[in-house]
Amino acid sequence: MKKALVLALAGATSLTAAPALAGGFYLQEQSVRGAGRAYTGEVADTGVASLWWNPASIARSQREAYLGAHAIFVDAQVENQGSTITYPGGVTAPVGGEPRAPSPIQDGVAPNFAIATPIGDRFALGLSMAAPYNFTTEYRDNAWARYDGLESGLTTADMQLTAAMRATDWLDLGVGVSAQYAEATLSNAYPNLAPGAPDGISQLKGDGWDFGWSVGAQAHFDRLTFGASYRSAIEHDLSGNVRVLGLAGPLAPFNVDAEGSATFSTPWMASFGARWQATDRLALNAQVNRIGWSEFDAIRVSSVPVNETLPQRYNDVTTGGVGMDYVVNPALTLRAGVQYDPTPTPDELRTARVPDGDRWLYGVGATATLSDSLQMDAALSYVAFDESQVNHDTTFYGGTAAQTVTRLRGKVTGQAGILSLGLRKTF
Repeated sequence: MKKALVLALAGATSLTAAPALAGGFYLQEQSVRGAGRAYTGEVADTGVASLWWNPASIARSQREAYLGAHAIFVDAQVENQGSTITYPGGVTAPVGGEPRAPSPIQDGVAPNFAIATPIGDRFALGLSMAAPYNFTTEYRDNAWARYDGLESGLTTADMQLTAAMRATDWLDLGVGVSAQYAEATLSNAYPNLAPGAPDGISQLKGDGWDFGWSVGAQAHFDRLTFGASYRSAIEHDLSGNVRVLGLAGPLAPFNVDAEGSATFSTPWMASFGARWQATDRLALNAQVNRIGWSEFDAIRVSSVPVNETLPQRYNDVTTGGVGMDYVVNPALTLRAGVQYDPTPTPDELRTARVPDGDRWLYGVGATATLSDSLQMDAALSYVAFDESQVNHDTTFYGGTAAQTVTRLRGKVTGQAGILSLGLRKTF
C-alpha cells in the first residue's frame, strides 16, 4: 500500500508539467494586445494589458479596464516507438494498445481581466486575474502512453493586487502580490501481473491556495522605453485524495483510498525589454525572458505512511522575440511579432504527460478604436512545435516480488492556433 500511494501521487504530480503554449507548463496567453506581437513588448508597454509582465505598467495609465479571452486549438500526436513492459521474472514484452495517440492536448480557453485606477498624480492601484498554468491532456484507456497518464487536468487562477508610482518624470516603479489557486485532476493506468489482463487505475484530485509577488520598473525617454520585471516562484501544496483501483490477485493489497499531498514550484521569471517609437506611426519592440525552471527540481510527496522526493531536473531557459506596432490611422493599429521559446524539460526525463519541445510563436493582431473610451483588440497566433521524444521509465510496486517496469519511448509532433479577442475601456 505504501508504494502504491507513492506511485499514485508521483503520477499525479506530473500534471504540473502538462504541455501549455509556452515552454513547460506555463501559459503565456495573458494579453490580447500582446498576442498580436508575440508577447515581445509587454514589459516596456503601459496600461492594464501589460500588468502580468510588469506591475509598473499602470503608473502612467488612466482609469482603465481590460477583458480578454484566448481560444486555443491544438493539433498534436504522440506515437509509440518501441515501448516495453518488464514483468516479474524478467519477461519483457511490447506495451500493447493504440500505438498512436491523436490530439492528447485538449483545446481550451484562457481568460484574463485587469483594472487600474490612478490615485492622485503619482500613484496607481490595479487588480488583475490570469490563468498562467491551465491546460488538459487526455489519452484513451488503451493508449500506449497510459502508464504515464490518462487524464491530466490543471486549472489555476492568479489574482494580483498591484501598486505603482511615478518615482520621477522618467522612472516608474511597481509591486504586486498574488494569490494563486491550483486544482489538479489526474489518472494513469497500473499494470496487473498477467500480460493482457485489464489494467488497474490510479486517480488523484487535489487543490490549494499559495502566494507570490512581483516587482518591476520602466524608464521612459523621448522615443525609447526600457522595462524590467521579476515574478517570484510559487511553491504549491496540493491536498486531496489518492485512489488506486482494479489491481487483482497478489496486487490487491496495493489498492488504496487515502489522503495525500504533493508540493511543486512554479518558476520565477525575469523579463527585460525595450520599446522604440521609431516614427510617429511605427513602434519596434524586443523582449528577453529568463525563466527559472530549475525551481521545478523535484516533487515532494507526503502522506501518513510515507514521504518521498521525486526528481524532475528542469532547466532554466531564455526566451526572446521581436515585434512591431504600426498605427494605420487613429482608428486602427496593426501588430506582428515572432518569439522563440525553448523547452525546459530534460530529454532524459520527458514523459507522455509532458510531450514538450522547443517552439516558435508567430503572431499578428490589430486594435480598432470603437469610441473615445473603448478599444477592441484581436490577434491570431501560430505555434510550431519542434519534434521531441518521450523517454520515461516507471517502476511499479518497487522493492517487492511484483516489481514491474515500463519503459516508454515515443515521438511527439504538433502545432497550435490561437484566436484572441479583448476589450480595453478607459473611464
